[in-house]
Amino acid sequence: SKARAIRIFSRDEYKQFSMQHDISDPQNRLRFFIGDVRDKKRLMRAMEDVNIVFALAALKHVPTCEYNPFEAVKTNVIGTQNIIECAISQGVEKVIYTSTDKAASPINTMGATKLLAERLISAANYYKGPHEVCFASTRFGNVLNSRGSVIPIIKHQIQKHIPVTITDPNMTRFIMSVNRAVALILRACNMAIGGETFVFKMPVVRIGDLIEEYVSMVDNDAEMVKIGKRPGEKMYEELMTEEESMRALETDDMFIVLPYHMENGRKYTYPDAKRAKVKPYTSNDYQPLSRDKIREVLKVIINEEKIKEGISTSIDDTYWF
Repeated sequence: SKARAIRIFSRDEYKQFSMQHDISDPQNRLRFFIGDVRDKKRLMRAMEDVNIVFALAALKHVPTCEYNPFEAVKTNVIGTQNIIECAISQGVEKVIYTSTDKAASPINTMGATKLLAERLISAANYYKGPHEVCFASTRFGNVLNSRGSVIPIIKHQIQKHIPVTITDPNMTRFIMSVNRAVALILRACNMAIGGETFVFKMPVVRIGDLIEEYVSMVDNDAEMVKIGKRPGEKMYEELMTEEESMRALETDDMFIVLPYHMENGRKYTYPDAKRAKVKPYTSNDYQPLSRDKIREVLKVIINEEKIKEGISTSIDDTYWF
């Protein structure tokens, strides 16, 4: 509420057009910039007189990055370094980078580029020299109902009357709501000292359970087909590797992975934080959500969709995670 202006910088003209029509901005604080993080000159102009940067630009879909690996490098790695250098040059106060649990022990191109970007962000706290800017990362799980995620894909398949595809029903994933993802970014912005990676503790879902429950709630007659793992996919995900846990702290609801090399005299202390247990934190280590709990989550998502479509509903839309 205190921001004089908020700049949205992206290469997607249509999404910016949609945002301008969907978001109420009576104080005229939103500014829309067409550009790409690959274009350092344009990015430099966009960051003039900016205090805080939330770096969300990425190629994030695993198969896309597998088939276009250097394009992923250009956006996820070179684009991140451009953000770092522009932030330093323009006197930005804080940069919060958004990463993914696929960056932990990556086996695919997307995860590998996001891990490298995390390392660039952490190392930037030394690369910056005498400048005061603080760099830190957040690590998301699967953000339910975000663009390109499993639920919008299933919804599209049902609407088009084509078979609903299940990669492997036994896959497990960490999940979070869009609201929770935003909360993590804002918490990290408030807490960051420099070089950390902030990770919320998240519930785990079995992919087969999630898809089957959604189909049963939306169109129980829809055909479902198993297609197997896509290129670069894991059967499970990791929030944090065992090596990372050795330098991590935890609170009731998050892990804080500290940087490899902490600056002399800089104290990484946070309220109610303690040392994390040394172990890998994988989605296979946690009990997946029950079918009943999954239905509760899906009711919230379906309710949101109805509200967007102008359909009144009485379902409680408060996220529980």
